[in-house]
Amino acid sequence: MAVVGKGSSDRVRRRLALMGLALAAVIFLGVNIFANAAFTSWQLDLTEDNLFTLSPGTSTVLAAIDEPIAVQLYFSDSLGERSPLHANFYNRVRELLERYADISGGRLQLEILNPQPFTDVEDRAVASGLQGVPLGDSSDLGYFGMVASNSTDGQEVVPFFNAERERFIEYDLTSLIYRLANPKKKVLAVLSSLPVLGAGRAARPMQPWMFTEQIGNFFDVRPMTMFDKQVPEDADLLLIVHPKGFDDTLQYAIDQFVLGGGKVIVFVDPNAEVQALSGMRLPDAASNFNRLLEAWGAKLVKDKVVGDRDAAQRVNAPGGNRPVVADYVVWLNLMQRHFDQDDVVSGDIRQMIMATAGILEAVPAAGSIFTPLVQTGPRAMPIDTVQVIGPRPDPLGLLRAYKDGDKRLALAARLTGSVKSAFPEGAPKSKEEDKDKKENQEDAAEKVEKPVHLAVSKGPINVIVVADVDMLYDEFWVSQRDFFGQKVLVPISNNVDFLINALDNLSGSEALVGLRGRGRSSRPFTWVDEIRRDAEVRFRSREETLLKSLKEIQDKLNRLKGGEKGQGEAILPPEAKRSIDKFRQEMVVIRRGLRDVQQALRADIEALDSWLKFLNIAAIPLLLAIGAIMVAALRRRRAAHGGAA
Repeated sequence: MAVVGKGSSDRVRRRLALMGLALAAVIFLGVNIFANAAFTSWQLDLTEDNLFTLSPGTSTVLAAIDEPIAVQLYFSDSLGERSPLHANFYNRVRELLERYADISGGRLQLEILNPQPFTDVEDRAVASGLQGVPLGDSSDLGYFGMVASNSTDGQEVVPFFNAERERFIEYDLTSLIYRLANPKKKVLAVLSSLPVLGAGRAARPMQPWMFTEQIGNFFDVRPMTMFDKQVPEDADLLLIVHPKGFDDTLQYAIDQFVLGGGKVIVFVDPNAEVQALSGMRLPDAASNFNRLLEAWGAKLVKDKVVGDRDAAQRVNAPGGNRPVVADYVVWLNLMQRHFDQDDVVSGDIRQMIMATAGILEAVPAAGSIFTPLVQTGPRAMPIDTVQVIGPRPDPLGLLRAYKDGDKRLALAARLTGSVKSAFPEGAPKSKEEDKDKKENQEDAAEKVEKPVHLAVSKGPINVIVVADVDMLYDEFWVSQRDFFGQKVLVPISNNVDFLINALDNLSGSEALVGLRGRGRSSRPFTWVDEIRRDAEVRFRSREETLLKSLKEIQDKLNRLKGGEKGQGEAILPPEAKRSIDKFRQEMVVIRRGLRDVQQALRADIEALDSWLKFLNIAAIPLLLAIGAIMVAALRRRRAAHGGAA
C-alpha cells in the first residue's frame, strides 16, 4: 500500500508541475500582450549618444501643434532587403515619427506606405515628388521618402532620406514639422556696406549677388541701408555683410535687436577683396564691428588674415618668365575636417572656399559661450594684412615666409548666453549738426515714445559670426552656365549652403536652435580599429625592415643572374651558384618572417572575433546548461534531505 501511495503522489506532483508550466506560459504571454498595449511609449535608451531620446526642443515643437499634420512615410520593403543600411535608417525614422505622433496627442497623423512596383501607392509617391533608386539589374525602383502636409495645403517633401544626414535626422524632422505648424515666411532684414542686393546706378547698374536669390526662396527679404536708425520691427533675424561705416545710432539699434531676442548672422573681414570689385575705392577694406562683437563675446583680430598651408588653394602665380602653380596660403579650400560635425549648421558641409579670411577670438569677459563652427588646421598662422593688399599679391613669397603655427584658428563661431549691452549708458545722443539739419524730424520723434533701453539681454543670445565676406561673392561659390538659353547655377562649394543652414537654424524657435547632431545607429567597431592601429604601430616597422631586406636580396640575385649576358643559371660558376642558393634561402626566411608579421597584424582582431563568436553562439547556451545543472543538483539535494527526514 505504501508503494502505491508513493506512485500516486508522484503523478499528482507531475500534473501540478505541468499545470504550473502551462499557467506560467499563459501569464508570460498575458504580461507581454499587456505590456505591448500599455507601455508602447516607454523606452530605455542605453545607446552612447542617446540616439532614441528626444530633445526637449522636439517635445516643445510637437506640443505647440494647433492643427493636424498628415505624414506619409514611404519605404519599399525590397529596398530594405537589398540595403541593410537603409533598412536600419528606416527603422529609426519610423520609430521617431511614431514617438512624434504619441507626443503630439494625435495631431500628427502618421501613415506608413510600401510603394510596390506598378501600384497606386507608387503612383502617389512619384506624383508627390519622391525619388526612386534602381534595385539591382531590374527596372524596379525603391523608395524611402516622406510627404507631410498641413490643413492649409502647405506641403513638405523629403524625396529620399540621405543616410549621411542620419546624425541630424531629429533636427530635420522637427524643423519640417515646425515649418508646417508655422507656415508664414520669416522676415530677414539684410544690411550691408556692399551692394549685395544690387545697385541702381544708371551708368553701370550692379546685379544682386546670387546668394540673395537663394535666400529669397526661404525668407521674406527686407533691405536695410546704412542710414537706417532701427531694425524693422517685424524682422525675425538680421543678416549683416561687411559692417563698415555704421554710425552709433545704427549700431545701437543692432545691439538692442540682439538683446531683445533677435537672431543675427554677421560676416566680417579684415581684408574684403570684393570691396574693390564692388566699386568702393576706400583705403581700408576691413570691417569695423568689434564694438558689438566684443560685447557679444568675440572679436575679429585686427590687421591679420589667416594662412593655412594644409588648406591652401592652388593658383597660378608669377614666377620669372612663366607662371607657376603654387599654394596660395590665404585662399582656403576647407573640407569636412575643418567643420564642427555636431552642429546642424556645419555638420553636413563638405567644402567651403574662403579668401583672406580673418581670425575670431573669444572674449571671456562678455560671459557668453564661444563655439567654433569652422576652424583652420593645427598648423595655421596669422599673416599681416599688408602682405595681401594690392592688385597683385605674391603667393610664392607668402609660401616661402610661411611658418607653421601650433593651434587651430576660428573662422566662424556661434555665440550664445546672456550678455550686456555695448552701450551701457543707453542710446547715443544725436550730433549737433544733425539737430540743425533735421530739427523737424527730431521734434516729431520726441512725440513718439522711445523704446526702453536694454542693459542686459532678455534671454540667451544666438549670434553666428563668420570672418570672411568674400565667400558670399559669386565667383567663390557658384559657376553660371548657359543651358539652351536658360541660366543654370552650378555650385562649386557649400558656402551658401552654410549661410542657408545658419539662417534656417536661427529662424527656428529656441527649441530648434538647441537641437544638435547625434551619433549614427550603425556604429563602427572602434575597439577593432584601436586594436588594428596598435598592431600597426608594433609590427609595421618590422615589416618595412623585412621588405627592404627582401628587395636588397632580390637585387643581388638579379645582378648575379644577369652578370654574364647570354648565359643561363646552369653554366654559372660554382661560387655564383652557391651565392644564389644562399640568397634564395634568405628570401625564404624573410618571406616567412613577413607572413608572421602579417598574421600578427590580424592576431588580436581574430582573437577578439573568436571571443565574440563564442559569446554570441556558445556562451548563453553554456550558461543556461550550467544553470539547469545547478537547479537539478539543488533539487536532488533537497529531495535527499526530504527522504532522510
